[in-house]
Amino acid sequence: MKHSEGFLKIVNDAKSRIKEVTVAETRDRLQENPEPKLIDVREDKEWHEAHATGSIHLGKGIIERDIEATVPDKAAELILYCGGGYRSALAADVLQNMGYTNVFSMAGGWKAWKESGAPTES
Repeated sequence: MKHSEGFLKIVNDAKSRIKEVTVAETRDRLQENPEPKLIDVREDKEWHEAHATGSIHLGKGIIERDIEATVPDKAAELILYCGGGYRSALAADVLQNMGYTNVFSMAGGWKAWKESGAPTES
């Protein structure tokens, strides 16, 4: 997907403040410790088609509204992903602004997850 200059500008700005992890790092973290929350921030339609096994869905449009009820511990490890790592970077930045201190965006997003052969479910 080709992204607009304005969109890329805000994504790059957000990425200057957040931490990213690779798919391999994400899988290792989840294997070593069941506590991190893998959060899919894609749209409902994308989630329903398929998603990473064990992930929870809080779309970018509602994550700010629902995150505190879903994950009240602001020190919890949160790994966000979207289609390609752009929306998750924006969401990670917002969650940090809300006081979450252990937030990551998964580089490459859903596309990289699938390409790595990581487990998925519908």
